[in-house]
Amino acid sequence: MTPKTEEIREVGLAERIAGALVGAAVGDALGGPVEGYSPAQILERHAGRVHGVVGPWNGDAWRTARPIAPYHKGDGHVTDDTLMTHALVRVYAQVRDHLDAYAIAEHLVPDLMTTPRWIPELEAQALPLHRVFLAEKWLVARLHYGHVDPREAGVGNIVNCGAAMYMAPVGLVNAANPPAAYAEALDIAGAHQSSYGREAAAVLAAAVAAATTPGAGPDSVVAACLSLAKDGTREAIEKVCEAASNHSDFESALGPLREAVAPYDTVGPDYRAPSLGARRPSRLHAIEELPIALGMLVVSGGDYRHAVLGAVNYGRDCDSIATMAGALAGALGSPVPEDWSKQVSEASRLDLWEPAATLTAVTREIFEQDVRRRRSHELALTLLGGTGCSA
Repeated sequence: MTPKTEEIREVGLAERIAGALVGAAVGDALGGPVEGYSPAQILERHAGRVHGVVGPWNGDAWRTARPIAPYHKGDGHVTDDTLMTHALVRVYAQVRDHLDAYAIAEHLVPDLMTTPRWIPELEAQALPLHRVFLAEKWLVARLHYGHVDPREAGVGNIVNCGAAMYMAPVGLVNAANPPAAYAEALDIAGAHQSSYGREAAAVLAAAVAAATTPGAGPDSVVAACLSLAKDGTREAIEKVCEAASNHSDFESALGPLREAVAPYDTVGPDYRAPSLGARRPSRLHAIEELPIALGMLVVSGGDYRHAVLGAVNYGRDCDSIATMAGALAGALGSPVPEDWSKQVSEASRLDLWEPAATLTAVTREIFEQDVRRRRSHELALTLLGGTGCSA
């Protein structure tokens, strides 16, 4: 039985940040081995639905099997979604303030290019740049080699979920303030994406910020998204979440959610053979991953396990969908199953809790700075007679 939203316990900032970041990583790891496949293919391959950590799709042949090789997806290994999320946390730890597109150029790009780190899917120390997808390599090509204005560097990149998949930290730094999270993520993502890819990054950050609000639930998270989202992204979220509201079990929701998002998704029915118009800028379309993650949050009533398993068994780009759903459910306060987080941490050889501790400390510092800045502004405006006093 899925817990209702009102049963989700109230938790503090540190636990919500840990829930979001650990929850995102665990969702990523669970979705990785079935990424790119349909719910029917997943059902056949695993003789049922995926209910936890599973091995590579092609078993021991993962090193050479196409189209996955040479990545060891499965067995609890996180993918590039988590690598990028942790990289953004490191940028916050360096800057210790709100970020913008220039921070991506000055800090994130060098992090990807110069510091070898353990890459679980490669089972080796390597530069993160060697693992990330082409849409993320674009950051290096445009910002480091092309010297493009960071605020415009995302123009021309393929429009996908590449920026949205790692924007949860922006929502956490702006906890309980969705408009601020939206604005900051929109600026940051300008260095990486354009069009509905950039919009999705901003809305995902807003959704995470909304989820951290005391008393929040799936409905309030969706409402915050709808109040900020624009164009096709807004319509896709609205239609998917309307469909999701008719279901309380992910199995029955898999088909209806796909049908609801299909008119806005440019990739088309065959995920591995995108349509000619796929991933091109448009005001009419949306990435698939964000609306489906929000839809699974609604279906699950905010329960972490149910939301993530729904995202995983949806297939297609399910590691990113489960990353987003996991971040949202974790930020709401629904606990990440300890057996999953322990298994993923050990298999990936990553401390999933350290980035959360770091970001919690940074978030508190930033909030204190925001308070000082706001009070300084209030005083200035008071002296100018802008708060009801006569000039």
